Amino acid sequence: MAEALKIAIIGDFNFTYNAHHATNLAIEHSTRLLDIDVNYYWIRIHEAANWKASHFKNYDAFWIAPGPFENVFFLNGIFHHIMDAQLPLFITGEGIRVLLDVLIRSFNLNPNQEKLISDNLAPKETFEKIEVVPVSVELKKLYNDLSRVEFTAARFSIYPQLLDYLRKELVDIEAINQFEEPEIFSLKSQPFCVASMSIPQICSTREMPHPLISGFFNFATQWTQQMKAK
Repeated sequence: MAEALKIAIIGDFNFTYNAHHATNLAIEHSTRLLDIDVNYYWIRIHEAANWKASHFKNYDAFWIAPGPFENVFFLNGIFHHIMDAQLPLFITGEGIRVLLDVLIRSFNLNPNQEKLISDNLAPKETFEKIEVVPVSVELKKLYNDLSRVEFTAARFSIYPQLLDYLRKELVDIEAINQFEEPEIFSLKSQPFCVASMSIPQICSTREMPHPLISGFFNFATQWTQQMKAK
Protein backbone atom coordinates (compact mmCIF):
# COMPACT_ATOMS: atom_id res chain seq x y z
CA MET A 1 0.00 0.00 0.00
CA ALA A 2 1.38 3.41 -0.99
CA GLU A 3 2.30 5.83 1.77
CA ALA A 4 0.05 8.83 2.30
CA LEU A 5 1.16 12.03 0.61
CA LYS A 6 2.33 14.57 3.20
CA ILE A 7 1.29 18.13 2.32
CA ALA A 8 2.13 21.31 4.22
CA ILE A 9 -0.40 24.11 3.79
CA ILE A 10 1.39 27.36 4.59
CA GLY A 11 -1.05 29.97 5.80
CA ASP A 12 -2.52 31.67 8.83
CA PHE A 13 -5.61 29.48 9.22
CA ASN A 14 -8.73 31.23 10.45
CA PHE A 15 -12.04 29.42 10.78
CA THR A 16 -13.88 32.59 9.69
CA TYR A 17 -12.20 32.60 6.24
CA ASN A 18 -14.26 30.80 3.60
CA ALA A 19 -11.20 30.24 1.42
CA HIS A 20 -9.51 28.28 4.21
CA HIS A 21 -12.48 25.99 4.71
CA ALA A 22 -12.71 25.59 0.94
CA THR A 23 -9.06 24.52 0.86
CA ASN A 24 -9.73 21.63 3.24
CA LEU A 25 -12.82 20.55 1.35
CA ALA A 26 -11.11 20.76 -2.05
CA ILE A 27 -8.37 18.43 -0.81
CA GLU A 28 -10.98 15.86 0.12
CA HIS A 29 -12.69 16.26 -3.27
CA SER A 30 -9.52 15.70 -5.30
CA THR A 31 -8.05 12.90 -3.20
CA ARG A 32 -11.34 11.02 -3.43
CA LEU A 33 -11.29 11.42 -7.22
CA LEU A 34 -7.67 10.27 -7.49
CA ASP A 35 -8.11 7.55 -4.86
CA ILE A 36 -5.01 8.61 -2.93
CA ASP A 37 -4.31 9.15 0.75
CA VAL A 38 -3.18 12.61 1.82
CA ASN A 39 -2.18 13.88 5.23
CA TYR A 40 -2.22 17.66 5.26
CA TYR A 41 -1.05 20.06 7.93
CA TRP A 42 -1.75 23.77 8.28
CA ILE A 43 1.48 25.53 9.22
CA ARG A 44 1.39 29.17 10.28
CA ILE A 45 3.71 31.36 8.26
CA HIS A 46 5.85 32.49 11.20
CA GLU A 47 6.37 28.84 12.18
CA ALA A 48 7.52 27.76 8.71
CA ALA A 49 9.79 30.82 8.53
CA ASN A 50 11.74 29.45 11.50
CA TRP A 51 12.35 26.03 9.93
CA LYS A 52 15.79 24.98 8.84
CA ALA A 53 16.15 24.19 5.14
CA SER A 54 16.27 20.46 5.87
CA HIS A 55 12.89 20.54 7.63
CA PHE A 56 11.09 21.36 4.37
CA LYS A 57 12.06 17.94 3.04
CA ASN A 58 9.84 16.34 5.67
CA TYR A 59 6.93 17.13 3.34
CA ASP A 60 6.17 15.92 -0.17
CA ALA A 61 4.61 19.14 -1.44
CA PHE A 62 3.52 22.60 -0.36
CA TRP A 63 0.40 24.68 -0.85
CA ILE A 64 0.50 28.41 -0.07
CA ALA A 65 -3.02 29.16 1.11
CA PRO A 66 -4.88 32.40 0.41
CA GLY A 67 -4.45 35.27 2.86
CA PRO A 68 -4.83 37.40 4.78
CA PHE A 69 -1.33 36.86 6.14
CA GLU A 70 -0.16 37.99 9.57
CA ASN A 71 3.27 38.85 8.18
CA VAL A 72 3.68 38.46 4.45
CA PHE A 73 7.43 39.21 4.67
CA PHE A 74 8.13 35.72 6.05
CA LEU A 75 6.87 34.13 2.83
CA ASN A 76 10.00 35.28 1.01
CA GLY A 77 12.33 32.87 2.78
CA ILE A 78 9.75 30.08 2.66
CA PHE A 79 9.55 30.34 -1.14
CA HIS A 80 13.34 30.16 -1.42
CA HIS A 81 13.57 27.02 0.72
CA ILE A 82 10.79 25.20 -1.15
CA MET A 83 12.24 26.04 -4.55
CA ASP A 84 15.78 25.13 -3.49
CA ALA A 85 14.45 21.73 -2.38
CA GLN A 86 12.72 21.27 -5.78
CA LEU A 87 9.45 20.34 -4.10
CA PRO A 88 6.04 20.73 -5.78
CA LEU A 89 4.54 24.10 -4.89
CA PHE A 90 0.99 25.36 -5.43
CA ILE A 91 0.01 28.97 -4.75
CA THR A 92 -3.54 30.33 -4.70
CA GLY A 93 -4.45 33.92 -4.01
CA GLU A 94 -2.35 36.74 -2.60
CA GLY A 95 0.85 34.71 -2.32
CA ILE A 96 1.37 35.17 -6.06
CA ARG A 97 2.45 38.76 -5.42
CA VAL A 98 5.14 37.61 -2.99
CA LEU A 99 6.43 35.06 -5.52
CA LEU A 100 6.72 37.81 -8.12
CA ASP A 101 8.64 39.98 -5.65
CA VAL A 102 11.01 37.07 -4.97
CA LEU A 103 11.68 36.67 -8.70
CA ILE A 104 12.26 40.41 -9.12
CA ARG A 105 14.82 40.50 -6.32
CA SER A 106 16.50 37.19 -7.15
CA PHE A 107 17.16 38.20 -10.75
CA ASN A 108 17.66 41.93 -10.12
CA LEU A 109 14.80 42.84 -12.44
CA ASN A 110 14.16 46.27 -10.97
CA PRO A 111 17.49 48.12 -10.61
CA ASN A 112 15.76 51.50 -10.94
CA GLN A 113 13.14 50.71 -8.27
CA GLU A 114 10.22 51.31 -10.61
CA LYS A 115 6.69 50.13 -10.02
CA LEU A 116 6.32 46.86 -11.93
CA ILE A 117 3.19 45.35 -10.35
CA SER A 118 -0.08 47.09 -9.65
CA ASP A 119 -1.70 47.19 -6.25
CA ASN A 120 -4.42 44.62 -5.66
CA LEU A 121 -7.27 45.46 -8.05
CA ALA A 122 -9.78 43.12 -6.42
CA PRO A 123 -12.37 44.60 -4.04
CA LYS A 124 -11.30 44.39 -0.41
CA GLU A 125 -12.82 41.73 1.84
CA THR A 126 -14.90 40.22 -0.94
CA PHE A 127 -14.57 37.83 -3.86
CA GLU A 128 -14.69 38.95 -7.47
CA LYS A 129 -15.68 36.72 -10.38
CA ILE A 130 -12.96 36.17 -12.94
CA GLU A 131 -12.92 34.20 -16.17
CA VAL A 132 -9.96 31.85 -16.37
CA VAL A 133 -9.03 30.98 -19.96
CA PRO A 134 -6.44 28.19 -20.38
CA VAL A 135 -3.77 28.92 -22.99
CA SER A 136 -1.09 26.27 -22.44
CA VAL A 137 -1.43 22.78 -23.85
CA GLU A 138 -1.22 21.25 -20.36
CA LEU A 139 -3.91 23.44 -18.83
CA LYS A 140 -6.20 23.03 -21.83
CA LYS A 141 -6.07 19.29 -21.19
CA LEU A 142 -6.86 19.76 -17.51
CA TYR A 143 -9.71 22.17 -18.23
CA ASN A 144 -11.01 20.17 -21.21
CA ASP A 145 -10.23 23.19 -23.39
CA LEU A 146 -12.94 25.24 -21.62
CA SER A 147 -12.71 28.52 -19.74
CA ARG A 148 -13.98 28.61 -16.15
CA VAL A 149 -15.54 31.26 -13.97
CA GLU A 150 -13.55 31.42 -10.74
CA PHE A 151 -13.44 33.68 -7.70
CA THR A 152 -10.53 35.84 -6.62
CA ALA A 153 -9.53 38.19 -3.85
CA ALA A 154 -6.23 39.00 -5.58
CA ARG A 155 -5.81 40.58 -8.97
CA PHE A 156 -2.49 42.16 -9.87
CA SER A 157 -1.43 43.60 -13.21
CA ILE A 158 2.16 42.91 -14.23
CA TYR A 159 3.62 45.84 -16.14
CA PRO A 160 4.81 45.05 -19.70
CA GLN A 161 8.54 45.55 -19.09
CA LEU A 162 8.45 42.92 -16.34
CA LEU A 163 6.01 40.57 -18.04
CA ASP A 164 8.10 40.39 -21.21
CA TYR A 165 11.18 39.26 -19.28
CA LEU A 166 9.26 36.83 -17.10
CA ARG A 167 7.68 35.12 -20.10
CA LYS A 168 10.96 34.88 -21.96
CA GLU A 169 13.18 33.66 -19.11
CA LEU A 170 11.30 32.54 -16.00
CA VAL A 171 7.63 31.66 -16.33
CA ASP A 172 5.12 29.98 -18.60
CA ILE A 173 1.68 31.53 -18.80
CA GLU A 174 -0.86 28.76 -18.25
CA ALA A 175 -4.06 30.83 -18.31
CA ILE A 176 -5.23 34.40 -18.77
CA ASN A 177 -8.34 36.22 -17.60
CA GLN A 178 -10.95 38.21 -19.50
CA PHE A 179 -8.65 41.24 -19.32
CA GLU A 180 -6.03 39.23 -21.25
CA GLU A 181 -3.71 39.35 -18.23
CA PRO A 182 -1.89 36.33 -16.72
CA GLU A 183 -4.10 34.51 -14.25
CA ILE A 184 -2.15 31.27 -13.78
CA PHE A 185 1.56 30.80 -14.43
CA SER A 186 4.26 28.25 -13.69
CA LEU A 187 8.00 28.55 -13.15
CA LYS A 188 10.21 27.10 -15.85
CA SER A 189 12.91 26.12 -13.34
CA GLN A 190 10.74 24.01 -11.03
CA PRO A 191 9.27 20.52 -11.45
CA PHE A 192 5.90 21.93 -10.38
CA CYS A 193 5.39 25.50 -9.22
CA VAL A 194 1.98 26.76 -10.27
CA ALA A 195 0.58 30.07 -9.05
CA SER A 196 -3.03 31.15 -9.48
CA MET A 197 -4.42 34.57 -8.66
CA SER A 198 -7.89 33.06 -8.46
CA ILE A 199 -8.84 30.71 -5.65
CA PRO A 200 -9.87 27.49 -7.42
CA GLN A 201 -10.73 25.65 -4.21
CA ILE A 202 -13.85 27.80 -3.79
CA CYS A 203 -15.32 26.28 -6.97
CA SER A 204 -14.42 22.69 -6.13
CA THR A 205 -17.25 20.33 -5.26
CA ARG A 206 -17.52 16.69 -4.28
CA GLU A 207 -19.16 15.93 -7.65
CA MET A 208 -16.70 18.08 -9.65
CA PRO A 209 -13.29 18.42 -7.97
CA HIS A 210 -11.31 21.31 -9.38
CA PRO A 211 -8.98 20.09 -12.16
CA LEU A 212 -6.11 22.37 -11.18
CA ILE A 213 -6.10 21.04 -7.62
CA SER A 214 -6.40 17.45 -8.81
CA GLY A 215 -3.52 18.12 -11.18
CA PHE A 216 -1.38 19.34 -8.28
CA PHE A 217 -2.04 16.23 -6.20
CA ASN A 218 -1.56 13.93 -9.17
CA PHE A 219 1.83 15.45 -9.94
CA ALA A 220 2.89 15.47 -6.28
CA THR A 221 2.03 11.78 -5.99
CA GLN A 222 4.01 10.81 -9.09
CA TRP A 223 6.95 13.06 -8.21
CA THR A 224 7.18 11.65 -4.68
CA GLN A 225 7.11 8.08 -5.98
CA GLN A 226 9.89 8.87 -8.47
CA MET A 227 12.07 10.49 -5.79
CA LYS A 228 11.63 7.58 -3.38
CA ALA A 229 12.42 5.07 -6.13
CA LYS A 230 15.86 6.60 -6.72
